[in-house]
Amino acid sequence: MASQQHYYFIGIGGISMSGLAQLLHSRGYLISGSDASASAQTEALEEAGIHVMIGQQAQNLTDAAQTAPIDAVIYTAAIHPDNPEYAEATQLGLRMMSRAELMGEIMTGYHLPVAVAGTHGKSTTTSMLSHLLLAADADPTLSIGAVLPAIQSNIRIGHSDVFVTEACEYTNSFLSFRPGIAIILNVEEDHLDFFKDLADIRNSFRRFAQLLPPAAEGGALIINAAIPALDELTADLPCRIITFHTGQDTAPDGCDYYASDIRLDERDCASFCLNRCNGIAPDAVRQLPVTLHVPGLHNIGNAIAAIAAFDHLASNAGEDGTLCADPDAAIREGFAAFTGAKRRFEYKGEVCGVTVIDDYAHHPSEIQTVLNIVGRLSYRQLYLVFQPHTYTRTKSLFEDFARTLSGPWHVILAPIFAARETDTLGISSDLLAERICALGGHAISFSSFGEIEEYLLENCTKGDLLITVGAGDVFKIGEDLLGR
Repeated sequence: MASQQHYYFIGIGGISMSGLAQLLHSRGYLISGSDASASAQTEALEEAGIHVMIGQQAQNLTDAAQTAPIDAVIYTAAIHPDNPEYAEATQLGLRMMSRAELMGEIMTGYHLPVAVAGTHGKSTTTSMLSHLLLAADADPTLSIGAVLPAIQSNIRIGHSDVFVTEACEYTNSFLSFRPGIAIILNVEEDHLDFFKDLADIRNSFRRFAQLLPPAAEGGALIINAAIPALDELTADLPCRIITFHTGQDTAPDGCDYYASDIRLDERDCASFCLNRCNGIAPDAVRQLPVTLHVPGLHNIGNAIAAIAAFDHLASNAGEDGTLCADPDAAIREGFAAFTGAKRRFEYKGEVCGVTVIDDYAHHPSEIQTVLNIVGRLSYRQLYLVFQPHTYTRTKSLFEDFARTLSGPWHVILAPIFAARETDTLGISSDLLAERICALGGHAISFSSFGEIEEYLLENCTKGDLLITVGAGDVFKIGEDLLGR
């Protein structure tokens, strides 16, 4: 891509879009864009010298073009043809690029770009791998779907040949990527407003894996050995296949990386022995003790996937042939400093003796993971505030949500976060609350955050645990309470 080009971003304040805008801006591109509302992300972009217009209207493109002609308009899956800026750009005949297509172009400029995929765990695993690379002084470029405290951002612009990003399957966007190394953490039903069923989702992940270069060129797929019918995803791929397993059950024969001797501390953080069986980095030991400082057994799998990718990078470094002098030391140092990404079982504080935690979970499996962690902690009563994310997901996984949330805890439901959707499909948080209660649970729904906050203030007492859960803006409830 030639420098000095003008790229206009529709929805520039999104976590991924803002990162790409900053990356291109650092390379000398002229960047401008718009977002529906101001945010911390848009403020950071303005501080970096990127012009952001609040509110989306056709005139914005004309105003932006006064500085320099627009060479390309970047948009996300959340932007539809009836968006006034999208419609105007199309009318003007401007080059249109999806965020994923732009990411694909960027990835071609790196030796072995790493793409982290899966229904769950992408941000955490990307953050873990980022920590290992930072500890190795590999000077990576990073694009993460969450803010990483170590870099105080979701983006880091490095100067080496190492690039790491998340890869989302929604609308098949990751099929526009050009990875050299890919991680597939898990494959489950989600995004059923786009995919027909689980078979359709699995086919998408299979096509993603087929993008990888041959093993002779360093191409590698790091994949969870516990994924059902794994051969359907990996058969006849030209890249190297590296399997990993959490070790919570017996690892299958021939598994390349797995955990053993798992122990949990009082905060539910795991320590384990990492077993490497095939093709590890030069001078790395076969068994390595690993200690995590993030809670949950699920993070064992995320950590092992990150280590496997790090090992492969260490074995297939760029022209100088080295990533770092001591990969195992970098692994130990990286995990010692990793305490999680924002909104991933994040401790927010205490109010009147009530512990407040926030998590991005918005799928039944993710909520169950949160509940598994909570079940190993000490508290008086649990108040779980859940904001369902999109009408389609809530309807398609309605029974799974209800079963997961029905238990000996207090569930408070916020209105469904519509995101990109306008059709309610006849679904609501009221209906979900009724179903949870019918299954023996305890649930109540409210029409506003203010009502939820008042309910919590009246009912939560010292020793209780309050968790806000969801991919929307439900975290504001905990923050508002802490600010009182």
